Amino acid sequence: MNKSRQQYLVRWLKEQRHYGRRWLRLSVITGVFSALLIITQAGIIARILQNFIISHHPAGDTPGLLVALAACFAGRSLLHYLREMAGFRAGSVIREAIRQQIILRLEARGPAGTTSRAVGSWTTLLQEQIDNMQDYYARYLPQMSLATLIPVLILITLLPLNWAAALILFCTAPLIPLFMAMVGMGAAEANRRNFQALARLSGDFLDRLRGLETLRLFHRGRAEQAAIADSTGQFRLRTMEVLRLAFLSSAVLEFFAAISIAVVAVYFGFSYLGVLHFGDYHRGVTLFAGFLALILAPEFFQPLRDLGNFYHAKAQAIGAADQLEAFLSDTEAASQSTGTLTPDRSGPCTLVARDLIAMTATGEPLTGPLNFILPAGKRVVLAGVSGAGKTSLINVLLGFLPYQGSLTVDGTELRDIRPDHWQQQLAWVGQNPRLPAETLRDNITLDRPCDRQQFQRVLECSGINEFIADLPEGIDTPAGDDAVRLSVGQAQRVAVARALLLPSALLLLDEPTASLDRQSEQHVMHALTEASLLQTTLMITHQPEGVQDWDEIWMMAGGKIIQKGSWQALAVTPGPFRDMLAQRHGEITL
Repeated sequence: MNKSRQQYLVRWLKEQRHYGRRWLRLSVITGVFSALLIITQAGIIARILQNFIISHHPAGDTPGLLVALAACFAGRSLLHYLREMAGFRAGSVIREAIRQQIILRLEARGPAGTTSRAVGSWTTLLQEQIDNMQDYYARYLPQMSLATLIPVLILITLLPLNWAAALILFCTAPLIPLFMAMVGMGAAEANRRNFQALARLSGDFLDRLRGLETLRLFHRGRAEQAAIADSTGQFRLRTMEVLRLAFLSSAVLEFFAAISIAVVAVYFGFSYLGVLHFGDYHRGVTLFAGFLALILAPEFFQPLRDLGNFYHAKAQAIGAADQLEAFLSDTEAASQSTGTLTPDRSGPCTLVARDLIAMTATGEPLTGPLNFILPAGKRVVLAGVSGAGKTSLINVLLGFLPYQGSLTVDGTELRDIRPDHWQQQLAWVGQNPRLPAETLRDNITLDRPCDRQQFQRVLECSGINEFIADLPEGIDTPAGDDAVRLSVGQAQRVAVARALLLPSALLLLDEPTASLDRQSEQHVMHALTEASLLQTTLMITHQPEGVQDWDEIWMMAGGKIIQKGSWQALAVTPGPFRDMLAQRHGEITL
């Protein structure tokens, strides 16, 4: 990563702190008050020693100083606790805000935009990489302010007593951040490579888990095990490289801090011996000033040492922010190009496409120019072999893929319509049902308003009533992870009921019966056929049976619509649809 990229990521990280600005301020304020108590505590200790050694006052003669010293200890403990709590809250709030941004962008991109990376990589992005920013916001950012404020307070305290001690501390202080930055640049690069390796490892590992059965059937288990072991070994080496740089940074800080404190101690030692005669404003070097300077010298460097110890948190955050910022920047450009219109409409819609080309997020064409008119209330079957471009067209209609050319909805260009407004007017059923809510009822309603009669009608039309009595809690039965309580056919019926609950302008069906048995397929197709009469409907299918009464069939190949017509007309006309029927049945039966 070049320096300009690192600097940009640091600015981006600092911009995100406004989400937790209140907690960050509280962390800094408690740190400053803690520093004031440290200075007060050092002054009390130095005064007690001055009285005991020089003035020969017994400790019992200064009960007030001892009580104040105890109060300083207690106050520092309380302020340290409050500072840690404020820092933790700041990190948590900012991390949740960044995570929310990622989730909203993923939701806006839809399924077409998430297939570019493995699921494990998305998990790493949302969990490990964002979590690794916690110490940056909870510790490093507040410490940056304290590393400036606390040394300044100590210099202000020492300068009226002994300018030489203050000058020594002032001159040696820049050495620590200088060497810290030199070591930290290497740590940031190592962290970035480490995060990239972790994302690849997570994605590969999850993909292999999902394909474990296939790997075992084809005797690839040992080979994949060796590949994972090799990737894990490389990740271990990268992790050790990061740790080595972190330890090196700490050692450098301790070395220069120890030298600086030793120089202060040597100065006062020679001053007491009468060798040095400067720095005391010609008032003589007192024992109080010497003790105070020696007690505060470690505290002067402690904020800088803490900043150095937390510098690895900055390196981790920069490495994590590389992919996060890139993802948010890419999706921000896409989100800014979306429409803002919210046209009012009711009932089925009319779609008109002229030279429509579906595009990927990176601008690559997925289909050829498409020209069609889908009148309001018409039912159309979209057929064709795999890779013909059917799903790409559906994703354009869903608002998940950009396009070139023109695609109007009742005369309004689709790209000019606000995506969430348009998607509220869609109903969709895919071939892999997803039930994200807790219960079956919640998965059907998705918090949408509906009356009891309407809900019961949907259950009956979708065939859910046939198996609902066998479930332990009826319609309020928890679906479980990945709908484990239901068969694929039952889960698909729930998805159909969800699409049928409210009338929509456009019903999109993507192989809704691909994973169903014959009986479940009949139930689902019967419900969808009834639903298709209420709105404009476009259905993808590889099975030409059961759609004889649909209005029209469009055949796609090579990203283009190459044949249109009714089922009866296409079945007797030489062409792709007739060939599909012949491949499925061996002969055409009218």
